[in-house]
Amino acid sequence: MKKYEIIEHTADVGIKAFGENLAESFENAAKAMFDIITDNSKIDNAGQYNIKLKSTDLEQLLVDWLSELLFLNSANNLVFGFFEIQIDEEHNSINARIFGEKFNQSKHNIGVEIKAVTYHMLKVNNSYPFSAQVLFDI
Repeated sequence: MKKYEIIEHTADVGIKAFGENLAESFENAAKAMFDIITDNSKIDNAGQYNIKLKSTDLEQLLVDWLSELLFLNSANNLVFGFFEIQIDEEHNSINARIFGEKFNQSKHNIGVEIKAVTYHMLKVNNSYPFSAQVLFDI
């Protein structure tokens, strides 16, 4: 199964991520976002960060998840390449360990700057085949 596909959209870019379960589709959505940001550069697991989020529904949880990662990227110049997520669908929450490093121009390619995670075309499928779709403002 492919991890994700890029959705071309006028003046924006989107992704549809897939997984064997909901958590894996959220992990692959994060991976796709950082592949866009770093133009598919290799990211080492030099540091570990923990994220806990709770939202009103799964779509909002996806937006909150990717927005939190985008905040860490822009505020702390971090890029991430490996994600371990547990999703509690009953409570619409994520408990995640994420791994990455500081962005380094001599190592990482500069891809597309993502300004925000949007609600346009937002969709989460929490049954097989699991998927998470989102559009980014660039």
